[in-house]
Amino acid sequence: MAWPAEATIAPTPPPARLGQRRWIVVALLFAATVINYVDRQMLGLLKPLLSQEFHWSDTDYADIIFYFQAAYAVAYLVFGRVIDRVGARWGYALTFLVWNLAHMAHGLASGLVQFVLVRVALGAGEAGNFPAGLKSVAEWFPRRERALAVGIFNAGSNVGAIVTPLVVPLIVAVADWRMAFMVTGVISFAWLAAWLVFYRRPEEDRRLTTEELAHIRADGTVDATVQAEPRLGWVLRQRQTWAYVLAKFLTDPIWWVFLFWLPDFLGRRFGLDLSGFGPPLVAIYLMSDIGSVSGGWLSSRLIRGGIGANRARKLAMLAAAVCVVPVLAAPWVGGLVPAVLIIGLATAGHQGFSANLMTLPSDLFPPSAVATVVGMGGTAGAVGGMLMAKFTGWILQTTGGYGPVFLTAAAAYPLALLALQMLSPHLRPALPGTDGGGDPS
Repeated sequence: MAWPAEATIAPTPPPARLGQRRWIVVALLFAATVINYVDRQMLGLLKPLLSQEFHWSDTDYADIIFYFQAAYAVAYLVFGRVIDRVGARWGYALTFLVWNLAHMAHGLASGLVQFVLVRVALGAGEAGNFPAGLKSVAEWFPRRERALAVGIFNAGSNVGAIVTPLVVPLIVAVADWRMAFMVTGVISFAWLAAWLVFYRRPEEDRRLTTEELAHIRADGTVDATVQAEPRLGWVLRQRQTWAYVLAKFLTDPIWWVFLFWLPDFLGRRFGLDLSGFGPPLVAIYLMSDIGSVSGGWLSSRLIRGGIGANRARKLAMLAAAVCVVPVLAAPWVGGLVPAVLIIGLATAGHQGFSANLMTLPSDLFPPSAVATVVGMGGTAGAVGGMLMAKFTGWILQTTGGYGPVFLTAAAAYPLALLALQMLSPHLRPALPGTDGGGDPS
């Protein structure tokens, strides 16, 4: 069986002269994730303006987030299976088309129900971004480089969160909020054209050098047994599946809180408005970018130095979890700058944790099952996000403060790492033909 176990990862450096086609793939994934998060975050940025225009309460806004995440949860699971069947190239194109059209439709909405409907469509489309992106990384990168590649393309989420408060207020000032959705949507179609022109599997890319292809397949050639799409029942029986799913359920909701509620927190706590959100949000998400790339780099560097993947991934996630814990103090610090630094450290921790966590499906499962497992984890994270949205709305409606929300955020990552260790203490690959016993404790 050619599917690699942890012990097969050699610390030897790659050949001195390699092509760079695989990094162009990462650049495309990065750009798509930027667009994904611009589209996702715009509603949160415009919340004060839209709440005033449409008379939304905190629970109304929480309901919009809830239904977005409900659609995201269902579609994440569906897109995971679809992308494993049709491949990353056409699967990514489909999900992008759905979410970009839904994003533009926000500019036509005129009430709570219509916003719920377009957010449901947006959530359904955006759910395919990470299953397609992580499957692409699994196809184009050897195991020793995957966490770094994931960290780089996942950093697009932070860049999207930076671009949004810088660009959207300018469009709103020149035109209105409806035009902001239209303009950003039209520009985004350039990515779809670039993706369809460039992306192929490595074996189908005529410009890929034989040296780079050998480097990509350095972990071993996947044989026909591994290439065959595993049955869903087999995936469900693996302990590694549930380790990933539970960790996503615990940590994804915290990122949703940062993404959807930070402008509201900054407005309530420090009196900021649409024109003042830009600098603090840019600072927070710049720190997130550093965390995303650093978290992926750390475990990849440890693996290249000869440390096993299990230890390398978990050490990197432990360091990231420690960075999140101080966020519990954010609602009580005395000034905007300390609050931004604490929250930025926490978002950096999340992204470092996530860069390693999202690498696990490609570490632990054959390529033909990666998107399916990613889809299950994304569904679990979205369900957790639904519960967190309701919890946050209820807390704000009843107490007006974010204390319990940030306390929950501080606890989530140590708990997720503990769950991962208990369910998959060795991070051994799940092999077709086994029945859930690939990683015993």
